[in-house]
Amino acid sequence: MNEEIAAIAEQFRFQPIGEQNPKIKQIKGVLSNTKPNPHKLFAAEGIWLLQLCEKFSTPVDAVVICPEHIRTPEACALVRRLCARCEERYSVSAKTFEKISERGQPDGLLALARLPRHDIAAFTPAEDAVILVLDGVEIPGNVGTMLRMADGAGLDAVFLCNRKARMTHPKLIKGSQGAVLSVPWYEFASVEECRAWLAAHGVTVYLADTRAERYYFDEPFGTKTALVMGSERYGIDREWYAGDYKMIAIPMEGSCDSLNVGVAATVLAYEAVRKNKFSKRFQKP
Repeated sequence: MNEEIAAIAEQFRFQPIGEQNPKIKQIKGVLSNTKPNPHKLFAAEGIWLLQLCEKFSTPVDAVVICPEHIRTPEACALVRRLCARCEERYSVSAKTFEKISERGQPDGLLALARLPRHDIAAFTPAEDAVILVLDGVEIPGNVGTMLRMADGAGLDAVFLCNRKARMTHPKLIKGSQGAVLSVPWYEFASVEECRAWLAAHGVTVYLADTRAERYYFDEPFGTKTALVMGSERYGIDREWYAGDYKMIAIPMEGSCDSLNVGVAATVLAYEAVRKNKFSKRFQKP
């Protein structure tokens, strides 16, 4: 395997670099989430995530390999395909790679890739659409979990208002299990802008609020639906309550007064999808 990867490195003219190289420092900055990241770069490590980048045509800026950790023909083939998609190619020692790897047993592949950009002007919700609106959610892992859920439930889009977590945060990327690449997500500069878009497209808005008198399972849904989930600490921004929106709750039968925002979003989203989409699929002709 070392001979094959050495041939690939020679063919594509990989540049050997060390820990002090600016590219390694850039990767560390992306992983630590401490540096400006205007191009929405994220570190895609490992065969599985890089194959997802291929599947969804994710732009790749740079590839970094560690020949000592590359052990399979599958990994070699993936390196070849990645090299054809980017101009920056680097090789590092095992010691250097382990400084940027977040895996216990790295497989010697890492790339700097760019998150997809989605144009809200190109998105027209269907009549049975279900949209998840994340308002001020702070914990990156929660955002990632809800993107993963959105993929699994078949939601039409995820909207982000008052965004607090970087979409490139390693915990968000990991928590999404690749859904950050597959689920259409859109950022809004303000709650006002998001509300205006929803109104213009005739979307019925529901606020997830434990104070609601109506439970989610009593709501028929059935039309274009947006489910608004608030931040872990402060809940939904007050500006949402200025609209003529419905409030729905999840019953809490124990001593806790609320669920984790990701769990709550899952409960509400699957119910809305069931009533908006699944019920029509299985209706008798």
